Amino acid sequence: MESKKNPKANVGRNSSLYFAIGLALMLFLTNYAINYKTYDKSDIDIGMVSMDEELDEEIPITEQIQTPPPPPPPPAAPEVIEIVEDEIEIEETVIESTEVDQETEIVEVEEVEVEEVEEDIDVPFSVIENVPVFPGCEKGNNTKKRDCMSKKISQFVSRKFNTELASDLGLSGRQRINVIFKIDKTGNITGIRARAPHPGLEKEAARVIGLLPKMKPGKQRGKPVNVPYSLPIIFQVQD
Repeated sequence: MESKKNPKANVGRNSSLYFAIGLALMLFLTNYAINYKTYDKSDIDIGMVSMDEELDEEIPITEQIQTPPPPPPPPAAPEVIEIVEDEIEIEETVIESTEVDQETEIVEVEEVEVEEVEEDIDVPFSVIENVPVFPGCEKGNNTKKRDCMSKKISQFVSRKFNTELASDLGLSGRQRINVIFKIDKTGNITGIRARAPHPGLEKEAARVIGLLPKMKPGKQRGKPVNVPYSLPIIFQVQD
């Protein structure tokens, strides 16, 4: 037998929704009833504030003590002006005008010759193109001339240097003297400087280097230049 009841007509289907709405409504009414307040109109007194009565504050009168001003400083002594008579007559310098007008003659300037000033250039002995030539070292290439010059200078110094001077000065052991000088553009020895343990050795080294013969100057790019040269002098003092 078929059921005649419509499945959509189920009343209990939305019962939980209705219950929640009712519960929320009851809670709202309960909260409103608890917080509701009433006031008695007869007990309310809104009195008016009177601004007519003001408190008069008495301000004490104080007396201001006036201190006298400090005395003015004494006047400065007048500066004594000494009048000096003019004994020297100063000639006034008249500055003439350098402006040119149409009547001024214009002088033609001839060609100006500019002289070239040769600068003293120092080229190290190790890199110079043409080394200075010591007398007797004219043959060979640049390297042979350099080696010959170093050998000749060392032999010259060994012959001329007074090694007995060190013992006379109270020195002993191995002595080293560093000497620096220049072979200038004319081949002469200049700018001799020596450094030694004793000034007497420095003086002797400078004396010996000053006796070196005149050389053929070194050249750089075909022009004579100054060539610095350093020479160590080492010898042993005989006890």
